[in-house]
Amino acid sequence: MPKEWIINQANMRWGLNKKNRVGAVSEEIRRCAPKSVEEWKIYYFQNVYPEVHLESLGRTLYVKISEVCRAEIESVTEEDCIDFVKTLVISRTYDGYQSEIQTIYGQLQQALGVPVEPAPDEWDRGYNVDFFIKVKDKYIGLQIKPAGYAYIPQIINEFEFQKRTHEKFTEKYGGKVFYIISIAQDKKKVIYNLEVIEEIRKEIG
Repeated sequence: MPKEWIINQANMRWGLNKKNRVGAVSEEIRRCAPKSVEEWKIYYFQNVYPEVHLESLGRTLYVKISEVCRAEIESVTEEDCIDFVKTLVISRTYDGYQSEIQTIYGQLQQALGVPVEPAPDEWDRGYNVDFFIKVKDKYIGLQIKPAGYAYIPQIINEFEFQKRTHEKFTEKYGGKVFYIISIAQDKKKVIYNLEVIEEIRKEIG
């Protein structure tokens, strides 16, 4: 398994499995409609690329791993690894936090004039709520999503599931859950659906 992982990572890095290297394999196998792997192999070598072509790609991959990757690995020092872990945990986590602040705390708090607080973990897991606003005896939930979220076909089912969890949140805590759609603009995250601010303001009452 470790060997396969290394080979796969290198293969993807240098794009040796791309369409321009191995052909449109998804289209070709549907065109072939093989009943066995042997039938597909014969079709591929006769109609797409000959076997020697794949062998050549394999040799190229070996050179990349044995020469390029090895040289890069040997150049890595203990200090590089220590710096990487520190940067990942400290700097990048802080950058992500600041990005959240710019979108949520900065823009929403300024627009609404009320505190916006991070949701506890159990709310995140159970109700798909990232942040909340407390208003008297109820809570308003907020969930952050990237622009285009609701239009990505693969996650329509997830969207419907989250809608149900949001309804459960409303039943228990009294307030609605609103989607805050974020979008990158001038290297900063901004609220895309600005109309939601007025909707939240009405919910606050």
